[in-house]
Amino acid sequence: MIKTEKKRHNSIVLAIINQKGGVGKSTTAVNLAAALGERGKKVLLVDLDPQGNATSGLGVEKVAGMKSVYDGIINEADVSDFLVSTYLNKVDLIPATEDLAGAEQELVSLLARENRLADILEPIKSDYDFILIDCPPSLGLLSINAMVAADSLLIPIQCEYYALEGVTKLLHTKDLVSRLNRGLTIFGVLMTMYDGRTSLAKQVVNDVRAYFGDTTFKTLIPRSVKLAEAPSYGKSILEYASSSKAAEAYRNCAEEVIKRA
Repeated sequence: MIKTEKKRHNSIVLAIINQKGGVGKSTTAVNLAAALGERGKKVLLVDLDPQGNATSGLGVEKVAGMKSVYDGIINEADVSDFLVSTYLNKVDLIPATEDLAGAEQELVSLLARENRLADILEPIKSDYDFILIDCPPSLGLLSINAMVAADSLLIPIQCEYYALEGVTKLLHTKDLVSRLNRGLTIFGVLMTMYDGRTSLAKQVVNDVRAYFGDTTFKTLIPRSVKLAEAPSYGKSILEYASSSKAAEAYRNCAEEVIKRA
């Protein structure tokens, strides 16, 4: 009998990106990964932010000398050297350490500098249903690496004044990166820090939906004390406060992501 080659699994790579800080990128990366894992999806979370919030948010301690995404991007280390399992079901992590802070400058002089992350992910893409990249709050070479490696962008926008400020620059950068990654699209826009008691939050939601249309997720991530507390315990909101409104919101977000995929 002739054996047929096993069909390679097609993963979806999402860069969670917004050059503004404090919009919920790392919070979304950790909790969306947890919610997708809860639904039985195999997930890889890539922490590409030098602050390493997604790494600590998953309870992975950053210790001196540990291998990280920096070693893959700058030193071309094998991904098996820094890929780690997490306590979450079906969720793996490529961690970030403080070493990543200097990567922007080091990348400038390297060959194929925009493709370093894509090269890291290529050998393991078929192992996952979703790969989520937590980007830094800037549009430098690390974020460009994420855009080149990604299939689509997931853009968190906080429900606050000036919410759309800077989005035009992000979309312009996306168009420039499309020369290197022609298939790059916007997967969705996720509204975060929503407080339904304020007219401002409702107005921002209306403005974002008018701007992005159906690209905007129906799910609204609420402003939540428990959501802010969870990372200090190294847990996702699904473990820290499983029945909270925030946990339910990220479960709903995961449902939308799966349907869109």
